[in-house]
Amino acid sequence: MENASFKRHRRLRHSEAMREMVRETTLSVNDFIYPLFITEESNTKKEVPSMPGVYQISLDFLEEELDELQHVGLKAVLLFGIPKEKDEEGTGAYDKEGIVQRATRLIKQYAPNMLVIADTCLCEYTSHGHCGVLRDGYVENDSSLQLLAKTAVTQAEAGADIIAPSNMMDGFVTVIRNALDEAGFVHIPIMSYAVKYASAFYGPFRDAAESTPAFGDRKTYQMDIANRKEALREAKTDTKEGGDFIIVKPALAYLDIVREVYNHVDVPVVAYNVSGEYSMTKAAALNGWIDEKSVVMEKLIAMKRAGAQLIVTYYAKEVARWLKNTQ
Repeated sequence: MENASFKRHRRLRHSEAMREMVRETTLSVNDFIYPLFITEESNTKKEVPSMPGVYQISLDFLEEELDELQHVGLKAVLLFGIPKEKDEEGTGAYDKEGIVQRATRLIKQYAPNMLVIADTCLCEYTSHGHCGVLRDGYVENDSSLQLLAKTAVTQAEAGADIIAPSNMMDGFVTVIRNALDEAGFVHIPIMSYAVKYASAFYGPFRDAAESTPAFGDRKTYQMDIANRKEALREAKTDTKEGGDFIIVKPALAYLDIVREVYNHVDVPVVAYNVSGEYSMTKAAALNGWIDEKSVVMEKLIAMKRAGAQLIVTYYAKEVARWLKNTQ
C-alpha cells in the first residue's frame, strides 16, 4: 500500500531476535523463592496429593533438597513447619528447638549462601488451625502479637535471613520489628504478607502444611476478596511500620492489586503464586490439556509485568531448569 498512514507495529515482531531485543519483561532465577514444607517426622519425603511434585520432607532429606536447589541456581527458600504435636497456643512456633528453627540452622550450616525466609505464623502449630490465640472462638489480636514476636525472634536467632509474618493480625509489623530490634536483629528485614486475601486458592497449601482450621474460616483477619482500596491501606500501613517487602497473596487472580501496590509503595513487591494456582496448572498439564512450560512462563511473566519484583512459586525448580536450558 502506497502512502499508508497506519502504524506498522509488527516491524518489531519480525524475528525471535528482534522480539528478544525489545522485550520489556524477562524472568531470572533470581526472581524466585521456593517454599519448603519441613516435617518433624523422620525419614519422610511424602508427596502432597493435591500438589503433584511438592513434598513434605524431614530434616534428613533437607541436604538432598538443598543440593537440587543450588544445582538449578535457586537462592532463597520460604520455610513452613509441620510439628509432631500441636496445642492451643502454637508453642511449637516459638520453641527454640522447633522444626523451622532446626531446619534454619541446618540450612545455614550446609548451604550458608541460601537465603532463609521464615514464615511467621501460628496456624501450623495450633490445635485449632487458626493464626492466633483463640478466646471464645475469636482470634484475639493483641495476645497473638506477643507470641508472633517470640516466634520471629527465635527464627532470627536460628539464622533466618528474612522474617515473613503471614498472620494478618493488626500491628504485627510494628510488634515484630520492635522485638527483633530489642533482641539485636536490627539488620533482619521483614517480608510482610500485608495484602493477604481470604482466598479459596489456598486449599492445597492447607493439605501441605496441615493447617486447615478446625472450625470456621479466616475471614475476620484475612482480607475480603472484593476489596482493592483496603489492599492499599494494608500495604501503606505495613511499610510505615517497618515492612521491607510487601507480599500480595494470591497472585494470578489479583494482578490488579499487584500493580496497585507497586504503584503506591517504595519497597519490593512480592507475588505469591499460591497452591491453588499451581495445582490447577499441574492438573491440566498432567492431563495433556495445556503446554505446561508455556502456560507457567506466561503466568510468571504476567506477575512480574504487573509489578512483582519477586515471586514465591512451587514451580521455581522447574522454571529454573527451563531457564538454565535456554542459556
